[in-house]
Amino acid sequence: MNQPFTCTVIDLVKKIPPGKVSTYGCIAARQVVRILHSSSEKHELPWHRVVNRQGKIALRSCRGYEIQKMLLEKEGIQFDPQDRIDLDRFLWNPASLAHQKE
Repeated sequence: MNQPFTCTVIDLVKKIPPGKVSTYGCIAARQVVRILHSSSEKHELPWHRVVNRQGKIALRSCRGYEIQKMLLEKEGIQFDPQDRIDLDRFLWNPASLAHQKE
């Protein structure tokens, strides 16, 4: 059985809309990497939509980087010449869910 924190992270990652990304920090976890690695297939998580706080893919070349970039580009995410995503344009923040409930 998943722990509450794991369930929360899974729920938040599932809510990232196509064409948007979030950061590990926005989702709240050092544990995000562990959860994404161990639960992405089981829960059909859009793991590719999670990037680091600089708007960069955290995976290394030949370790998933190319796959993640391709998946993001297919959703319309654009990268600058330094392979960064403009977080002002593409960031999805879970805090926005609280405003939707009001």
